[in-house]
Amino acid sequence: MIGVGRKARAASLLMAQADTARKDTALLAMADAIEQSASQLVSANSKDLESGARHGLDDALQDRLTLNEQRIAAMAEGLRQIAALTDPVGEISHLAYRPSGIKVGRMRVPLGVIGIIYESRPNVTADAAGLCLKAGNAAILRGGSEALHSNQAISQCIQQGLEKAGLPHDAIQVIETTDRAAVDELLVMKDYVDVIVPRGGKGLIEHVINVSQIPIIKHLHGVCHVYIDDKADIKKAIDIAFNAKTQRYGTCNTMETLLVAQDVAERLLPELAGMYQAEGVELRGCKQTCDIVTGIREASDEDWDTEYLAPILSIRIVTGLDEAIEHIHIHGSNHTDAIVTEDIGRARRFVREVDSSSVMVNASTRFADGYEYGLGAEIGISTDKLHARGPVGLEGLTSQKYVVFGDGHIRQ
Repeated sequence: MIGVGRKARAASLLMAQADTARKDTALLAMADAIEQSASQLVSANSKDLESGARHGLDDALQDRLTLNEQRIAAMAEGLRQIAALTDPVGEISHLAYRPSGIKVGRMRVPLGVIGIIYESRPNVTADAAGLCLKAGNAAILRGGSEALHSNQAISQCIQQGLEKAGLPHDAIQVIETTDRAAVDELLVMKDYVDVIVPRGGKGLIEHVINVSQIPIIKHLHGVCHVYIDDKADIKKAIDIAFNAKTQRYGTCNTMETLLVAQDVAERLLPELAGMYQAEGVELRGCKQTCDIVTGIREASDEDWDTEYLAPILSIRIVTGLDEAIEHIHIHGSNHTDAIVTEDIGRARRFVREVDSSSVMVNASTRFADGYEYGLGAEIGISTDKLHARGPVGLEGLTSQKYVVFGDGHIRQ
């Protein structure tokens, strides 16, 4: 791992000098290689899926692990989107003259070497490589052992792209060992690695937080809420709440708790609950909810704090906006929360007072995503308050330094 770190540090110096054309050439070549290698990627992925089934991976993890034709095409498209984005490196902002006559601005620069530790999702390999490369960084990627064959196959496509553009092949290194000691070593390599990005389950991220000696860009879990206000359009509310839970279960921006204003609960919940149950979603509700929707399980205190990543939904009836915001403050994870309302004043209050990395008005929480925000692929979602917050795209993988322009100026 020390050898990997040294190579990454050397490559990062070259990547910081790479011009946009060369980086985009590499990205487009990677995309082409992924499409041309689709059958090989599916074949490698099938080995991982078979191994996952043997080792009892749950449905959510198996879903994240799966590479199919659509997801392979999405990986390639993600790389092309990144190539089409404006290169942030070298951009100078806030350039202004000071009274002394010097001109001061801020220039965007790469972070350097980014270590990314992730589980299950092999598409992260392509996304992370593309974003780190475009932002002028070197990357050390350590995927989970459950996706070993898939990640190795994608790594070959990445290397083809680097080679075509004449960029250092050590700029993107995918760690092949399944030894977990490699992760702990990576987390303490502060002489070679500038930032760690963990993507995976709560256990992985907690471990990274406890062990890392390097700054982290992360979110711990996603307990996301949709609040249906008594001023909501009922059809919009039903459509949004249904989509936020059922569009995909195993993602961090999936709604886990539905909050409903008591004045519309009896009007709305029977229909919405029937839709969820027809879709196979297990409902757990507060006492009031259980009185309206019969035959469902009463929610425990633990349910309000749980990220299910599964077809399970907690429902709570609240008196109104104040109680909804209070519930989110207590039980939320600062990830993504939404309000459905036609009252612009309440919408503004929700946006202002809910302290999450993404706050939605009349939209599904499932939109909290790099692609949907126009960032191209994302490296992950951060719920931290320093450096980067929300979906982390190119800008989040750069820093800033001050640049000063003078003409023989000296300080008096």
